[in-house]
Amino acid sequence: MAKYDQFVDVAPDASSLFESIRAHGYNLPTAIADLIDNSIFAGCKNVWIDFRWEGDDSWISVLDDGSGMTEKELTNAMRLGSSNPINKRDKSDLGRFGLGLKTASLSQARRLTVVARRNSGRSIARRWDLDHLAQTSNSGWQLLKEPHRGSRERAALLKDKGILQGTQVLLEKLDRVLSDKAGKQTEKDRQDHFLRQIDHTRKHLGMVFHRFISRTRKPVRISVNDKPVEPWDPFLADHKATQAFEPEQIKISNHAAVTVRGYVLPHRDRFESSQEHTLAAGPDGWNAQQGFYVYRADRMIISGSWLGLKWQQEEHFKLARIALDIPNSMDHEWNIDVKKSGAEPPAVLRARLVGIAKTVREEAKKVYSHRGKYGARKKRPQLVTQPWKTVKKSGEYSYKIDRKHPILEPLIKTCSASARKELDALLRLIEETVPVQRIWIDTAENQDGAASPFAGEKSASLKKLILICHTTLVKHRRMSSEKAWDHLAEFDGFQSKDALAIIGRLREEELN
Repeated sequence: MAKYDQFVDVAPDASSLFESIRAHGYNLPTAIADLIDNSIFAGCKNVWIDFRWEGDDSWISVLDDGSGMTEKELTNAMRLGSSNPINKRDKSDLGRFGLGLKTASLSQARRLTVVARRNSGRSIARRWDLDHLAQTSNSGWQLLKEPHRGSRERAALLKDKGILQGTQVLLEKLDRVLSDKAGKQTEKDRQDHFLRQIDHTRKHLGMVFHRFISRTRKPVRISVNDKPVEPWDPFLADHKATQAFEPEQIKISNHAAVTVRGYVLPHRDRFESSQEHTLAAGPDGWNAQQGFYVYRADRMIISGSWLGLKWQQEEHFKLARIALDIPNSMDHEWNIDVKKSGAEPPAVLRARLVGIAKTVREEAKKVYSHRGKYGARKKRPQLVTQPWKTVKKSGEYSYKIDRKHPILEPLIKTCSASARKELDALLRLIEETVPVQRIWIDTAENQDGAASPFAGEKSASLKKLILICHTTLVKHRRMSSEKAWDHLAEFDGFQSKDALAIIGRLREEELN
């Protein structure tokens, strides 16, 4: 600074600044996830999260068995901007701005107490209390050295659990947590809202930290109210019907490589149960969870987004999910925000990401349209196909019934000339009145999509239908019985477990 430069030291008002940073846009699940980032970077093996309902005096504790902090480290950790975002950091560091602990905690609570212990030493505490700062607004930044006198038992979980070193974050005066901004609420309404948020938080943590929870080497165990958080893998990598593309590594200047890997998830027909299918959808449902999943140091920061590239979430592409791993050295290039919940791909990567996403989306659409059979078909052509044909005329699509379908054609030929004309007129009426718009709206609004073929059909009725189709192929298509069973077993409409089981039993009965 030149000698002639003059300045005035304008320190911010502590109370006003803290009230302002409460509006960073956190919700409870993202705030708790931000606190766990610190626990993981501290090398913890366990994170215990406790939600305690006590009306206006409800509280939340996040406790870990990581490295803990010295008194000097704890004081610095409570400072706004405790680390510089432009400094080079450890590649496993999940933070950036030195704000997460404070902004995440105080976005939900008016009182933040942090207790730390290292190497079996004594526990030390520091506390930010927004009400205290408001009352002492002219007295500077008063970081208190003890838990509130009514909170000492709550702030003693390190000692109570016999943890030799670790950190506890205690959130009290949960004004943002206890209200859903729905106007006047009863005590029961507030408690129900509190309990719902516990469930949302559990699901969010299972998604965001699924790699840490499920890894075989040094896993991190997270529990909410003594119940383990189960990891949620958005890519269903272990499912036999998941299609995984080869990973691609993209090098940018001096940074570590960005790794991209596409996945096409199984069609609903390939799941063992509706419960398994619902679980695979993810916290926000199938449509909302499609797109890129951005990981930074193995921590998920975006859970399903097309990153503003060129697409929106659409029904036909809901099976497309893409893992994108970025190093924390590229935070600036990706515009990572304080909450670590937003990112924007740099211009140098956009074209490549569009190309990868286009390939995955096209494959996902094929799986969706062919009810999970695309890519798993045998090379021989299918004789028994869908009875519907898509016709494009003057730029518009219409849907026609295939009069030459192997099941339908023989039946049409058995009709008299007059009956054939009447049948054709009836089929035309069906074709011209297909409720395309209604089908599209219903499918888009229902996260589970359209019902599977013959869903809920009684076994006896389905068996009768399969026998009619088999007889038609044998009698009118001059096909051997065994070949007819083969084709029916490959038909998209008979891919349910019940239909395939019936075909298998009928085939065995015939052989015996």
